[in-house]
Amino acid sequence: MKENNNIVFTLKWIGIAAIVFAICLFTLTYIAMPSIVDGKSMYSTLDNGELVICDKRAYKNKDPERFDIVIFSVDKRLSENGYYIKRVIGLPGETVQIDYEGKIYIDGKLLEEDYGFQQIENPGRAIMPITVPEGCYFVLGDNRNHSQDSRFEMPGCIEKETLLGKVTIRLLPLNKIGYIDLFKERSKTR
Repeated sequence: MKENNNIVFTLKWIGIAAIVFAICLFTLTYIAMPSIVDGKSMYSTLDNGELVICDKRAYKNKDPERFDIVIFSVDKRLSENGYYIKRVIGLPGETVQIDYEGKIYIDGKLLEEDYGFQQIENPGRAIMPITVPEGCYFVLGDNRNHSQDSRFEMPGCIEKETLLGKVTIRLLPLNKIGYIDLFKERSKTR
């Protein structure tokens, strides 16, 4: 009798473990993707080694908005892990230009930002107006002078199909756990 109780107990725990595994697998496949920030390009918003969660459903039924922080896939020659984390600056059909003073213009209007980045020293190809193709986005790292982003041929403007999702939550370090402030309310074009 005692042996039957041990078998039932063991089978219950195996069943619970299988359910937990299935839920985790479903979540990681369709809902969320954990990612570790690799490098300084998003400093001071995100720092090297931080663990963030990417919402993989964010752009299934809507488009990215200006200032969203996104993860997108890139050629392995650009990044060992195969993805970048950047901030959306220019939307499809908009014209983006960065002058030699590091000011960003969207359709000729100055973009005001308020999240502690350095002045852009190298506007790259954005010194000339760049019209963002339909279905694409112009992205920049917050640490502008240490970022490979849409100012350069690689990666250039990114296609929506390469988006893996929107960065929404920071899990590590524990003292910074929580939702990521996207600064939408404090930044605008004028």
